[in-house]
Amino acid sequence: MPHATRRAALRASLRAQELDALLVTNLLNVRYLTGFTGSNAALLVHAESDGSTAFCTDGRYLTQAAAQVPDLARVVDRPCDAVLLKRARGLRRVGFESHHVTVDGLDALRAAAGDVALVRAPGLVEALRLVKDDAEVEALRMACAAADRALAGLVEHGGLRPGRTEREIARELESRMLDHGAAGPSFESIVAAGANSAVPHHRPTDAQVQHGDLVKIDFGALVDGYHSDMTRTLVVGRAADWQRDLHRLVAASQAAGRAALAVGAEVSAVDAAARGVIDAAGHGEHFLHGLGHGVGLQIHEAPALSKAGDGTLLPGMAVTVEPGVYLAGKGGVRIEDTLVVREGAPELLTLTTKELVVV
Repeated sequence: MPHATRRAALRASLRAQELDALLVTNLLNVRYLTGFTGSNAALLVHAESDGSTAFCTDGRYLTQAAAQVPDLARVVDRPCDAVLLKRARGLRRVGFESHHVTVDGLDALRAAAGDVALVRAPGLVEALRLVKDDAEVEALRMACAAADRALAGLVEHGGLRPGRTEREIARELESRMLDHGAAGPSFESIVAAGANSAVPHHRPTDAQVQHGDLVKIDFGALVDGYHSDMTRTLVVGRAADWQRDLHRLVAASQAAGRAALAVGAEVSAVDAAARGVIDAAGHGEHFLHGLGHGVGLQIHEAPALSKAGDGTLLPGMAVTVEPGVYLAGKGGVRIEDTLVVREGAPELLTLTTKELVVV
């Protein structure tokens, strides 16, 4: 099972940190390590073995926990973090996810731990989540496929036409993702028409699509807890020369960013490869955000592909490449794909054409 393999990898990190155990309280990290999808849980991962590891949830999830976490000792009680720490008494050093614990929460953990030394251990699980295993990549593929099919259906059935509002288009797109197997959208879908397309994270309104508008659509599907992310910018009616030129520039930048996704590449260098194309065209000030980000159990997770990003790309990292140029009051273009870093060329998961589509 992938969850047991992930816990084994975490135990190696615990031993390297000289920790006897790690208290995992972030629900996404609990899901990553166990498969549990409920709203209340904690996990005490022992450095020794799964035989000493314990999972805790409350009575609402008794049946669900038995089905989703059959391979660990299960405790049904609350509050889960304190209950597990009390079971850890007798251990020497127990790490906790300090980046997810409040000040008041830390006081409660200390009271429950007794003589056990609580050690800040931020990011240990997130470090494992950086590289996706085969099961995670398959979930991402399915999420990307649902989004691809939803957009294709929207276009083929006339969903992008003058007179429709941004909200109407977003709702139809999200409904189509559900029809293609998504549990829901990855995030609130962005549909931005006309001058609104120059706002990077515009929220859909009752603004109506007009003939000749750029329409920027940034959206994703959620499958098995994993998020896809894709942006395409289309034109309704007839494309003006400036729209074609802008789309061509962003497409060239995006291609440069994809080509730079190589194992061992600095994340800042990937950003620079794409940004340099836009800078050379005189639009550097109109590229208003980083090039991309990791995707997985969260829509935005490490690594960050940006000027200030730190670290290098590893095989199996899932990232977006999404340059954009935004001309305030006029319109903007963004093109985004979700990809997996591989030896050689990256694996493209979002397969919708990146050519300028005029509907």
